[in-house]
Amino acid sequence: MDINYSPLGFLISLFFIVTFLAPQVKSRAFYVFGDSLVDNGNNDYLVTTARADNYPYGIDYPTRRPTGRFSNGLNIPDIISEAIGMPSTLPYLSPQLTGENLLVGANFASAGIGILNDTGIQFKLYELGARRVLVTGTGAMGCAPAELAQHSRNGECYGALQTAAALFNPQLVNLIASVNAEIGQDVFVAANAYQMNMDYLTNPEQFGNYNSSLINLLVVLTV
Repeated sequence: MDINYSPLGFLISLFFIVTFLAPQVKSRAFYVFGDSLVDNGNNDYLVTTARADNYPYGIDYPTRRPTGRFSNGLNIPDIISEAIGMPSTLPYLSPQLTGENLLVGANFASAGIGILNDTGIQFKLYELGARRVLVTGTGAMGCAPAELAQHSRNGECYGALQTAAALFNPQLVNLIASVNAEIGQDVFVAANAYQMNMDYLTNPEQFGNYNSSLINLLVVLTV
């Protein structure tokens, strides 16, 4: 099926979590595409400054050691893998990604990259057989440490980037809805990462965090 879509025309931080399914059978494989939000170690094999191989990364991981994840412990794909009863996917550059491990899927994410909507990656995945694709919009970019250092006086997030994210995410939802309508089934699922971040920042108690001094350290951000 040929799918027509309108490119949004600017670089966005997206990740695609893809499950390849046969009709009415258990999921067969789980593939991850994206940036530091979902990278689980690919950058450890690359010559890059975007690395998560030092303390404090991994301090809450079972091994208490850095794993290449830009997280203190598990990241989003790990949690999804647990929920669907599968082991975590390995980085596609890992020498361990052989044999039976290939049947689980692979993680192609790499911190520091970006994806242009007009590359059409998500739509090509559908043509290759993907039947459930989670597409996350951009997060609270104005709250990134680099932006806070340059633009914030009292810890407030940078308004221009916050506005850009707030404008983009509803358009992503509309785009996904139109694509699903053309396909005739709900293959693509839009997740509003910006709103998730802001809900946590503005009401941390609802999520079990009562130490407001730690809030800015707990926002997951793109490198």
